[in-house]
Amino acid sequence: MRKRTAVCAGLLALSTVVTPAAAAGAPTVVRTDAGAVRGTVTEQVRTFQGVPYAAPPVGELRWRPPQPVRPWPGVRHATAPGSVCPQEKNPEAPQGSTNEDCLYLNVTTPAGGAKRKPVVVWTPGGGFFMGAGSNYGPERLATRGDAVVVTINYRLGIFGFYGRHGLPGSGTFGLQDQQAALRWVQRNIAAFGGDPGNVTLAGESAGGMSTCAQLTSPRSAGLFHRAIMQSGSCDFSWENASQYPNQKAGSYWVPRERIEADGDAMAAELGCPTIDCLRARPAAELMGQFTRFTSSATGTPVLPRDPGQALRDGRFHRVPVLSGNNHDEARSYLVSFGPIDAAKYQELLVNMAGPEQAARIAAEYPLSAYESPAHAWAAVTTDRIWSCTQLSAGRALAREVPVYAYEFADRHSPLAEGGPIPLGAAHGVELPYLFALGGIEFPLAPDQRRLSEQMIDYWTAFARDGDPNGPGRPRWTPEQALSLAPSGQGDIRPVDLAAEHHCAFWQS
Repeated sequence: MRKRTAVCAGLLALSTVVTPAAAAGAPTVVRTDAGAVRGTVTEQVRTFQGVPYAAPPVGELRWRPPQPVRPWPGVRHATAPGSVCPQEKNPEAPQGSTNEDCLYLNVTTPAGGAKRKPVVVWTPGGGFFMGAGSNYGPERLATRGDAVVVTINYRLGIFGFYGRHGLPGSGTFGLQDQQAALRWVQRNIAAFGGDPGNVTLAGESAGGMSTCAQLTSPRSAGLFHRAIMQSGSCDFSWENASQYPNQKAGSYWVPRERIEADGDAMAAELGCPTIDCLRARPAAELMGQFTRFTSSATGTPVLPRDPGQALRDGRFHRVPVLSGNNHDEARSYLVSFGPIDAAKYQELLVNMAGPEQAARIAAEYPLSAYESPAHAWAAVTTDRIWSCTQLSAGRALAREVPVYAYEFADRHSPLAEGGPIPLGAAHGVELPYLFALGGIEFPLAPDQRRLSEQMIDYWTAFARDGDPNGPGRPRWTPEQALSLAPSGQGDIRPVDLAAEHHCAFWQS
């Protein structure tokens, strides 16, 4: 995506305690297993930012599994985010970054209350080439939901997913970082008021795909107890030239051999026959190859098989799941295709599927059924790439665990501006209903504010006990998906997602 935008808990003895200063009335200081950290306290929340969960993956540690944090003396200030992981300039990191010292997380917890609270670990999206935990302000989730929220960084692009023959961990370093953050939570979150036996792994876009990957990774066993996947699943994939022009059909799960072959080729291109040579290259010199490696390697200890196939084989952790999409996901990507008229629509279909299948798609999505050819193309790609893949992954999971399916359908999110056609409920526009983004609390109309509150209540109730239901919102069952919209757009109501998104056609 080129836009914005579990070791069993019972076996891990918690060695962290609140420091004497905190116990005496200074709750800004908490002791982790590597040392004490001082955060910020307001009337509503305590926040601890830039807390290291692994050693800086620099020098000899580049392209190695995450290593333990080196303990520090005294009290470390945790009042500002750590560096974002290396990434090119983008709306979430306007200056970009080449700083590999980036394996940090942020903890936000309600200011009051003594009971152990559910923990939500949020994995950022961004196509595995951009994003950072510090971009998501979880104060409303923490306070209204009475939950501890952890947002994390993980290595991206070439630094997170590079591979070559003979390199242990090839193509999986970013996923290993996520697991290291979850292990940090198991060891330390009780000191912040969280319950290490009640952890929800959540994320949107690449964060949702990461969550699904962790559901199938043997190395994640016991590290989390619920999963939330927003606009990203184990079955996410695309056809030729359907997500972006000239892009080949594929997914974010690639056999290790292919990644290693590409890594060998890149090393030869750069004149670096050894891994030591590549480790000696400055990060800035590798940025030209940065987005060449954004796929996770299958056939590895981290991902023994393609995550989608793992779901179909029943090889996944048995935890409740909340999973869904936005109604108009692919409208976020229309700008890549330029103006779309009737002739261009037919051309795009042929480029995507070939002449014979293009005719079938055109019959299923006739232009007469849409406001414009651009609307029709967005519907085709939303259904094929996003909605039906999320549903197929959900159905595989639902054979063994409860799955609560949803569709976000507010067409007027504060992020739904610009584009060749109205963005509607496009990719990522639900995020302001859960988070402040980049330090900004986007304005919501009263009916949108109510929807935001209901979504936070659903999400955090699910995190608390695996059931999103509670007072003040329509009942949600695993048997019936919900459409989430403000009162002026139909409110929260049941929806047949498979019929709405032509999934029988795409699975035929």
